[in-house]
Amino acid sequence: MSSRHLIDRMPSSCRICRCWGASSLCGACLQRFSAPQHRCQRCGLPLPGMEAAPSTCGACTSQPPVWRRAVCAQDYAFPWSDLVGDFKFKGDVALARLLAQQLATALRRAPQALEVDLVLPVPLSAPRLQERGFNQSWELARRLGQIFGLTCHADLLQRPVDTAHQVDLSLQERDRNLRGAFMVTPGQHQKVAGRRVAVVDDVMTTGATLREATRTLLLAGAFSVDVWTVARTP
Repeated sequence: MSSRHLIDRMPSSCRICRCWGASSLCGACLQRFSAPQHRCQRCGLPLPGMEAAPSTCGACTSQPPVWRRAVCAQDYAFPWSDLVGDFKFKGDVALARLLAQQLATALRRAPQALEVDLVLPVPLSAPRLQERGFNQSWELARRLGQIFGLTCHADLLQRPVDTAHQVDLSLQERDRNLRGAFMVTPGQHQKVAGRRVAVVDDVMTTGATLREATRTLLLAGAFSVDVWTVARTP
C-alpha cells in the first residue's frame, strides 16, 4: 500500500468540532453545517425552499450577471468563514482538499454545471502571490480538475495589475479598482476561444473580481464563463 493511501486511512481530527474520526469533517458536522441549500443559479445567493429545479432570483432575472452560471457550496458564515480564512490567510493548505470536496458536492447537485471545457483559478498578482506563497484559487481548481477529470491551467488567466485590497471598498469602488486587472496570457487566446470556461475562487462577495475575470475571458473569445466558489457572502 502506498504512503498516500496509508495517510488517507489514518484517523483525522474534524476541523470543526475537533473530534477524532475517519475524515477531516465528521458526519455530525457534515449534517449540521453542509446541508444542501436552494440557490439562485446565476448569482449563488440562497433562495427560499428546496426546489429541485434550477431557479433565478428576481435581481438576476431583471439584470443577469455577465457569467452564465454560478455554483457556490456554502454561505460565508461559521464554520466556513473560519476554514476559508485559515486556508487563505494562515497558509493551511491542507484545507484545500476539504473545501474542494464541498464545492465538488455542490457541482454534482447543479444540472449541467460540469459541462465545461476548461477550469481556471482567479489569479493573484505577482506581489500578492509572493506575499502569500500560494494561490488559494489554484489549490481549489486543480483538485476539482482531478476529481472531475477536467483540464486546468494555472496561468492562462493573469493578473498583471496589483490592485488595492477590496475589503473596505463599496461595490462601485470594487468595480473601478479591478478595471483592467486581468489578461489572458499573450499568444494563448486560442486556448480560450470558443471554450466553456469555469473560473474558481474561494469566496464571492460582491462578485466584482469574478465579473472582471469573466469580461476578460469573454473578450478573449470564450464561449461562456461559469463561476465556482466555495463560499458566498449572504
